[in-house]
Amino acid sequence: MRENLHRFFRAARGAGVRISPSESIDAMRAVSEIGFTDREILRDTFLLTLAKSTDDKRALGECFDLFFRQPEITGPPTQDNEAGEAGESGDASSEQMPPGAAASSPPSGLGPLAQMLMSQDRNALAAAIANASAAAELSEIRFFTQRGIYSSKILNELGIAQLRDDLDALTASNPAEAERLAAATEALRENVRDTVSQALLLYGREETENLRNDILRNAPMSQLDQRQIQQMRVLIRQIARRLRERYSKPRKRQRRGHLDVRRTIRRNAAWGGVPFLTTWKRRHRDKPKIIAICDVSGSVARVSDFFLLLIYSLHEVVSDVRSFAFSGHLIEVSDILEEMDADKAMKEIMTQVGFGSSDYGKSLADFEKLCLSAVTPQTTVIVLGDARTNNLDPRADILRRISERSKRLVWLNPEGRMVWGWGDSEMPRYATYCSVVRQCATAKQLERAITDIVAAYQ
Repeated sequence: MRENLHRFFRAARGAGVRISPSESIDAMRAVSEIGFTDREILRDTFLLTLAKSTDDKRALGECFDLFFRQPEITGPPTQDNEAGEAGESGDASSEQMPPGAAASSPPSGLGPLAQMLMSQDRNALAAAIANASAAAELSEIRFFTQRGIYSSKILNELGIAQLRDDLDALTASNPAEAERLAAATEALRENVRDTVSQALLLYGREETENLRNDILRNAPMSQLDQRQIQQMRVLIRQIARRLRERYSKPRKRQRRGHLDVRRTIRRNAAWGGVPFLTTWKRRHRDKPKIIAICDVSGSVARVSDFFLLLIYSLHEVVSDVRSFAFSGHLIEVSDILEEMDADKAMKEIMTQVGFGSSDYGKSLADFEKLCLSAVTPQTTVIVLGDARTNNLDPRADILRRISERSKRLVWLNPEGRMVWGWGDSEMPRYATYCSVVRQCATAKQLERAITDIVAAYQ
């Protein structure tokens, strides 16, 4: 029972259900009380002890149904089945025959697997496949490329070598029975393939998703197709959740650091200087404040969409975030990101200011009027854009003033460094006034940049 539960917990985690060790212990205790007899009660028990949201319940229910569903064992077509397909009418005596009576007795001298196949004992065959799967460690399957390997392992555990010898011997002595055994062998292979495919759905989902995400994480965001864009949105939300979990947890006040001797003596003057109470020197941390300026013009709109989505999801990490978007002119979008859900917010921003021709000079001038006075030595200003000004005035003087007033000026450019400064790119001029300049063409680069920015406040 314990091994089955461990495999189920692993499959549930692969389906996206986060299960802590304490939750798995609670579930195992509950299962030890109710047992495995009633599957509906068992399913409800897992939902009550493991699911923490509606999505968890849905994913856990689907995983339960797949995990505890026995693969349907199919056999080769028999003469009785073929006769039944030819006409529904039949002999009354044949309708009253017990299941399995239509199959003739297997010839003597065959191995256990051959006898099982010839007798068409599906229950015994299902148990044999289950035992062989456990012996072959089928629960360790991770990738679709391993299906052939595990199918061969299960067949070897079942005794496929002896079955081949039985088939060769039967071919020489009884060709008709050999043909029936060959059909049953092919059906066995199909049943094993179905079992492996079901296991891959259960245990390979997490690794497959991780592999897909790893490829997607390193793919240029500006070159994604429509299907990959939806997958990237999910990936960006996962990145934001990890950052929230890492940096938003309340930290306990800890008495660590250097002892402040003078304050400790003054504080304990009433006890003759005996240090009953200690005072520690603590490093002052600035209140975090971030201003994000996003280019949402046609050339970088897709990357900006992901960046705004990440900023939208990080409102719990820093205490003060203001966001601006621009193409031909600049507007503040903080209220849109705070009041709307992510999809509606992205659509509204792009409707108001997105997909136009970029004018960095005018947009920087708009920012100077709207928000330059709010930039303080505690502010980190983040600019996301390709710095392509369409040969208009870049107004680098405004960027210099922003840099002088802020704590840090970070520029994230979705283009490769090789093209900075070519054509209408003003990136080298802007980079002069930036504290940090990074290429952010992929989700991995974007995650690393945002992580470094947020971590600087911790």
